[in-house]
Amino acid sequence: MHHDVEWRRRRQGLAAPAAGEDLAGVSDSTKRLAVVGISGSPSPTSKSRVLVEYALAQLAARGATTQLVDLAALPAEPLLGRGASAAVAGAIEAATRAGIIVAGTPVYRATYSGLLKVFFDLLPQDSLIGKIGVPLVTGHGLAHALSIDHGLRPLFASLGATVIAGGVYAISQQFTDGKPGRELLQAVDRAVAEALALATAGLSGPGLLGT
Repeated sequence: MHHDVEWRRRRQGLAAPAAGEDLAGVSDSTKRLAVVGISGSPSPTSKSRVLVEYALAQLAARGATTQLVDLAALPAEPLLGRGASAAVAGAIEAATRAGIIVAGTPVYRATYSGLLKVFFDLLPQDSLIGKIGVPLVTGHGLAHALSIDHGLRPLFASLGATVIAGGVYAISQQFTDGKPGRELLQAVDRAVAEALALATAGLSGPGLLGT
C-alpha cells in the first residue's frame, strides 16, 4: 500500500494529478474517470487534506485522472463571489466535470468548514447531478461523528450528488505524527471502493466520465 505517496505535495489551488504506482484494478471505465479532491481546511497541516490526498492516490492507482483543489490556496475575494479569478473558475469547472468528488474538511462548529461552504455556494444549482460524493471529515473526538450525516451529506445532496454510504469520520487519535493509521487508511480504501463501484456501475450518468 503506497500511502506515503504525495503526502506533502506543493500547496496550490489546483495541484497536479496524484501519482499512483499500484495499477491493480484498472479498467477502461476507471481510465476515463475524472476525480476531484477538495481540501476544505485553512490549515497547512490539515489531517483532512492528508486523507483527501490519500484517496486521490488510491483512485489514481486504479487509472482515474485526479486533481486536487486546495481551497485555502485560492484567492479569497473571488472565492467569496466578489470578483473573477482563473484559479477559482478552474476549480469550479473541475468540480462540475468530475465523476467523483472527494471533499475533506475538519469539523467547525459541529459541521464543515466555511471554506467548503463558500466553494459549494459558487457551484451552479444541480451541477453535481450524476456525480458521486465522498465525504471525509476529521475531528478531535467522537462527539461530532454525525457531522457527515448532518453536514456533508446534505451539502452534496443539495446540488444533486449521490453520496456514498460509507463516509469517513476520523479522530485525532487515529493519526501519528500527522499520518493516518492503518485502520483509518482501510476506511478510506472502503470509501474509495464504494465510489468506484457506483461510478463504474453507471449509476450516475455521463458526468462520471468527466464530460
